[in-house]
Amino acid sequence: MIRATRILRREHLSGGEIVDRVVLDSGERHRRRVAMRGAGGLGFLLDLPEAAVLDDGDALVLEDGRLVWVEAAPERLLEIRAASDHALKRLIWHIGNRHIPAEIGAEAVWIADDHVLADMVRGLGGTAEPVERPFRPEGGAYSGGHAHGHDHPHGGHHHHHADG
Repeated sequence: MIRATRILRREHLSGGEIVDRVVLDSGERHRRRVAMRGAGGLGFLLDLPEAAVLDDGDALVLEDGRLVWVEAAPERLLEIRAASDHALKRLIWHIGNRHIPAEIGAEAVWIADDHVLADMVRGLGGTAEPVERPFRPEGGAYSGGHAHGHDHPHGGHHHHHADG
């Protein structure tokens, strides 16, 4: 089975033969080693040196140089908003206190759809509306300082951050 041994981040993607695509939810995008099958039927082994988060628009580089496009699957989420910046920060604190994955935007926060958390948010004065969209949760304080594991050139060397 052909292997994909590295990630080409979307900001560094310029050309290359894209031969298939994988559509993955947020949990499936945090990987190191797993057999995968593209939407077009290509079977391959993802075999990275360490766990990484695959992001929408990245490409997996196969041993022969061909590329497999990574697409973030839409997921059922809650979009949380508040009347003010301070109120949103307060909601973010309560969400973080429950140690659940969250994607933090400038004016909204997204979490997995959960009626208990929706009730909590509404009880604290926020809104929690169901939406379907790709989920890109924060990587956490111990994930190497980036919202997602990635590699990019730095003066002739690469650095890699493992998430989990």
